[in-house]
Amino acid sequence: MRTARWSSYVVALLITAAIFATALYASDYFNNRRIAEIQATQSSISIDILSLETQFDLLAEHSCQDISENSVLSSEIQPVGQRLAYLETQSNVDQAQLTELKRYYSLLEIKDYLLMRQVTAKCGLKPVFILYFYSNKGDCKDCEEQGYALTGLSETYPQLRVYSFDYNLDLSALQTLIDIHDVKNQPPALIINGKTYYGLHTMADIKKILPQLATLKTATSTATTTKK
Repeated sequence: MRTARWSSYVVALLITAAIFATALYASDYFNNRRIAEIQATQSSISIDILSLETQFDLLAEHSCQDISENSVLSSEIQPVGQRLAYLETQSNVDQAQLTELKRYYSLLEIKDYLLMRQVTAKCGLKPVFILYFYSNKGDCKDCEEQGYALTGLSETYPQLRVYSFDYNLDLSALQTLIDIHDVKNQPPALIINGKTYYGLHTMADIKKILPQLATLKTATSTATTTKK
């Protein structure tokens, strides 16, 4: 009787150990796979950023007839920004590398912003853009929701430029931009038509502040035109 009972205990222990080992292996496997995917994304973003910088140099040399409100550079900046935003939410990311990517990406955003301002003055184009300052320090309860609102507008109006900046990022060019517009450390902050707005602003709020949005093509109308 005792032998049978001990045999049952041993079998139960072995089964428990096997289940635990399998769970541990699976956890390590998926964690390592997740880390590998994140590292691959980081490497891909590095290449994309270098490509964007090269495109900027090419666009800067073009004449007015070659540049529109919806330049190639601007249309490709946003997806890279979305991928960076995803990396910011991941715990296994190399933070030092992520910060460098954000610094480099922010410089490209500022470059594109300056290019569009030059184009506006030189070529008579009328690009519509928003500067958005947020914080990842946990001191901005409305930043995530503000980001969703701006993403929604960008998806509705593909020609809208939204330049997003981490207010606390250590970057001299960004600090100069902040100083020029006298942006206070009270994120979320939006600069629209040269005026700074603090606090959460919904899509409806921004549409009222920025009536020029009505002049832009929506994603639906653009898709319809493309199909034709």
